[in-house]
Amino acid sequence: MSRVHKTARVRNLRYIKFMPDGSTPAGSTVIVRPACTVRGVVRIPGDKSISHRYAMLAAIAEGTSRFHNFSAARDCASTLDCVAKLGCEWKRSQDETIEVQGVGPRLKAPPEVLDCGNSGSTMRMLSGILAGQPFTSKLCGDESLSRRPMARIMKPLSEMGARIEAAEGGRPPLIIHGGPLKAIHYRPEVASAQVKSCVLFAGLYADGETVVEEPIRTRDHGEIALRAFGAEVERTGNASRIAGGQRLRAIEAHVPGDLSSAAFFFCAAALFPGSQITLPGILMNPTRARLLDILVQMGLKISVAHLEEHQGELVGTIEARGAAWKGAVIAGADTAALIDEIPVLAAVAPYTDDGLEVLDAKELRVKESDRIAAVAANLRKMGAEVEERPDGLRIPGRQHLHGAELDSFGDHRIAMAFAVAALRAEGETTILGADAAGVSYPSFFEDLRAVTSG
Repeated sequence: MSRVHKTARVRNLRYIKFMPDGSTPAGSTVIVRPACTVRGVVRIPGDKSISHRYAMLAAIAEGTSRFHNFSAARDCASTLDCVAKLGCEWKRSQDETIEVQGVGPRLKAPPEVLDCGNSGSTMRMLSGILAGQPFTSKLCGDESLSRRPMARIMKPLSEMGARIEAAEGGRPPLIIHGGPLKAIHYRPEVASAQVKSCVLFAGLYADGETVVEEPIRTRDHGEIALRAFGAEVERTGNASRIAGGQRLRAIEAHVPGDLSSAAFFFCAAALFPGSQITLPGILMNPTRARLLDILVQMGLKISVAHLEEHQGELVGTIEARGAAWKGAVIAGADTAALIDEIPVLAAVAPYTDDGLEVLDAKELRVKESDRIAAVAANLRKMGAEVEERPDGLRIPGRQHLHGAELDSFGDHRIAMAFAVAALRAEGETTILGADAAGVSYPSFFEDLRAVTSG
C-alpha cells in the first residue's frame, strides 16, 4: 500500500505523512514524542558533498561514469538537473545507480536558466566550471539561496578572467560570462571547501598552475575527486595546486554514507545511556572525522570496523553506544571542521553535563537559515537557557526541556536537529516545515522512527 496521504501512527514519531521514497511531502508537520532508547542499524544515504563533486566532474570527463549510493538529497538532484541542461545526459538505473554521460571539458550553452534550488554547493562549485566555458550562463536559486553570499567565489573567478554579474550584495542570481582563464594563487579570507573546489575546478581551464591556500584546512573531497577522475592535484600544508589543461576520465564509484547525516543518529544514541546504533559504510575522511573525536570526548562510545578505501576516500562501519554525555568547547579549526554538525550538537547540548560553547562560527549566520538564531529560538521555546553571540552560542548543561511547536526555518539541519532534541524532551514536540529535511536526507524521519522506542 502506498504511504502517500497516509498517517504513520507510531510510538515516537506520529502523524508523519510519508511519500513512497520515505520522504515527507511539502508542508509536512512532524510530531515527535519522547523516546527511551535508540537501537538498530541505519544505512545512511550517500555523502552529499562527494555526490555533488562526482556529478560535476563526470559531466566534464570523457565517457560514462557510474555512481552507486549517490545521494538522494534534493540538493544533489539540483546538480544533476543543471548538468543535464549543460548537455550531459544522466539516468538512474533499476538498482539506483546514477550514470552520467560526460561530454569532455566543453559543455553546451544552457537553453535556460540553471536552477540550483536550495543548493549553495551547486551554485558555488559549478560556477568554477562555467567560468571556463565559452558561453554565458545564468544561475538562480530559491528564496533561501538567493540570500546567500556569492562574492566569495566571484572574487577569485573574476581574478582568473571571468566576468560575473550578481544581485546587490553579491547574491544570486549570478550571470557568468565564461572564457579563457589565467592561473592565480588565491588566499581566501574565509575557509570554505566549496570555494576551494570552485577555484580548483576553474583551474582545469586556466593557463598555468592554480593554487588555493586556505587559512584553515577544510574538507578535501574536491582534491580527492579530481584525482579519482585522473587529474594531478598536489597538496602542501594548507595549499592545493592544480595545473590547467588536464582532461578527466570517467569512473565507477560507490559514494560513502554521509557522516554529517550520521551525526543525527550519533547524537540520538548519546541521549540515552545503553543505546546502540550501527551505521555501515560511513565516510571516514580525516578532514571530516573530527566529529567522531569530539563525540568521544563528550562521552559517546564509538568503535570502527571494516575500514576500506573507495576512490581515495576512507569508509568504515561505525557503532555508537550511549554513555555519560559531557560537554565541549568548539572553536577555531574544530568549528570549521564541524560547521555542518554544530546545529545538532547545539540542539542536544542542554542534556549534557557540562554544556556546549561554540566560537568562531559566524559562517552559520549565512547558511540555509541563520542557524545560530534558529537554534537559540527553538531551544528557548523548549525552555532552555541559551546565550546567543555574534559568532556562536553558549548553552549550559543539565537542563530539562519540554515539548513545543518549533520552526524548521526551511532548513534541513534545523528540522533534523530538533527531531533529535525532542526525543528526550517532556511531552510532544511539533516541527513545522519538516519536509525541509529532504534537502539532504529525504528518508530521515522514517529512519529515525525505525530506531527509536518509547
